[in-house]
Amino acid sequence: MNEAPREASDFETGCISHTGKVRKANEDNFILRPEIGLWAVADGMGGHENGALASATVVAALEAVGAAGSAPDLLAMLEDSVLGANETLREEIRKRGATMGATLVVLLVHRRHFACVWSGDSRIYLVRSGQITQISRDHTEVQDMVDRGLLTAEEAKRSPRRHVITHAIGVHETPELDIESGEIADGDTFLLCSDGLTEHVADTEILRAVEAESAQAACDALLALTLERGARDNVTIIIVRYRQGQAERTRWMPNRRMAGSSTPGSNTP
Repeated sequence: MNEAPREASDFETGCISHTGKVRKANEDNFILRPEIGLWAVADGMGGHENGALASATVVAALEAVGAAGSAPDLLAMLEDSVLGANETLREEIRKRGATMGATLVVLLVHRRHFACVWSGDSRIYLVRSGQITQISRDHTEVQDMVDRGLLTAEEAKRSPRRHVITHAIGVHETPELDIESGEIADGDTFLLCSDGLTEHVADTEILRAVEAESAQAACDALLALTLERGARDNVTIIIVRYRQGQAERTRWMPNRRMAGSSTPGSNTP
């Protein structure tokens, strides 16, 4: 039997987005759709106009995702929307002769399960039982080198190539998304952000803010800390805290990397 997504009231959501202290325009975009169990941040690349267009295109495509009868259906709709955004951006690149793209990080929740989906170096964290875990893995050159043992984590933080992205929406003919899933627990808190936050704020500081404040107050506090430290990039933060509700279990598709198959329409955000 098909199951409806959780009620929006099961979630406390906070969100904030800021241009920062150096950039002239905000190339980040975000979407909050607790009524269907979807939250996302997109960080544009390719200069002021092109970066903003890229992230807006990705977010607009996510408006096509509707209420799903099952967790796999919700995930499939997301994948189709991302494929549609990728095709739209590839066409814009051909017409403009310009480079553009957008990183993407998405949280999906349906009944007792969640899925984290991402491409690029925007991140998603889970705070549970006093501990913070980075669920996403940065799609960057330096992270690949760390994984191969060629750089230490500290060397990666100082590398001049730490922002060179290996995956993003619009960059390749077929987008690649990484997916991790699990079962949601009472009190779980997810934080989605563009790299403008993690450039300046450590994971331990994120944990302290999330545990000490409401979702919106934690967003405000983390932005304030980023601005104090120079905010060299745009900053977008979404915090989603789950409150226990009544639900039956459902199952996500197995963790995997998606290479895409179909395209949907898209709407303006």
